[in-house]
Amino acid sequence: MIELSATQIGGWVGSFLLPLFRIAALLMSMPIIGTQLVPMRVRLYLALAICLVLMPTLPAMPQVDALSLRSLVLIAQEVLIGVMLGFSLQLFFHAFLVAGQIVSMQMGLGFASMVDPTNGVSVPVVGQFFLMLVTLLFLAMNGHLVVFEVLAESFVTLPVGEGLLTDHYWTLATKLGWVMGAALMLVLPAITALLVVNLAFGVMTRAAPQLNIFSIGFPLTLVLGLAIVWIGMADILAQYQLLVGEALQFLREMARAR
Repeated sequence: MIELSATQIGGWVGSFLLPLFRIAALLMSMPIIGTQLVPMRVRLYLALAICLVLMPTLPAMPQVDALSLRSLVLIAQEVLIGVMLGFSLQLFFHAFLVAGQIVSMQMGLGFASMVDPTNGVSVPVVGQFFLMLVTLLFLAMNGHLVVFEVLAESFVTLPVGEGLLTDHYWTLATKLGWVMGAALMLVLPAITALLVVNLAFGVMTRAAPQLNIFSIGFPLTLVLGLAIVWIGMADILAQYQLLVGEALQFLREMARAR
C-alpha cells in the first residue's frame, strides 16, 4: 500500500495545483477560449496540458498543507490573478462590441439584433460583425500566443504566494474607461458622417414641411450608414493594431512582464 506524507502532498499541491488554478482561471475568463463556444471540458484539458508543459520551467513553489487555510488563500489568489488577466483581455474585445452598438444605434440598426453565442445575450448585428472581425484578427496575428507568453512569464514576475498589490486593482479600474474611449475612437468618423446626414434631413424638413421625413430619412440613413461602415473598414486594420498593442501592453503591466 502506498503511503503519502503531508509533505509530499503539499509539494504536489504547490508545484501543480496552484499554477493550474491560475492557468484555468485565465482560460475560463479570457475571450475566444473562455466563451460558451468552447466546452468546459476542453478548457479544462487545455489548462492541464499547459500546466504540464510549464511545470519544468516554473520557479520553486511554496510548500503548503493541502487542507490548511493558507492553501485556500493561495488558491483564491491564483484564481484572482487569472481572472484579472482574462478580464483585461475582455476589455479589448468589448471595445469593438461597444463600437458596433454605438454605430448601430446611430444608423437605425439598433433593432436588428442577434444572439451572441459567446456571451449568450442579444447584440446588434454590426456589433457582432465587429466582434467576429476582431476575433479573427486576434487569432491570425497570434495574439493568443502572446497571452500564453505573458501567462508563463507571470509565474516569475508574480510568483505564487506573493500578494497582489493595490495598484493592480487601481490600474484595472482605470482601464474600464478606456473601453468607451477606444469604442468612440473606432466609430467617431461614422458618427460624425451620420450626424451630418441627420442635420441635412433636418434642413430638408424645415425647407419642405410637407415632406414625410420619416419615410425617406430612415431608409436613406440605413443605406448611408452601411456605406460609411463599409468605407471605414479600409482603416480597421490600423486601428486594430493600435488598440491591440495597448491591450497587450496593459496585460503585461498587469503581470509585471517585460
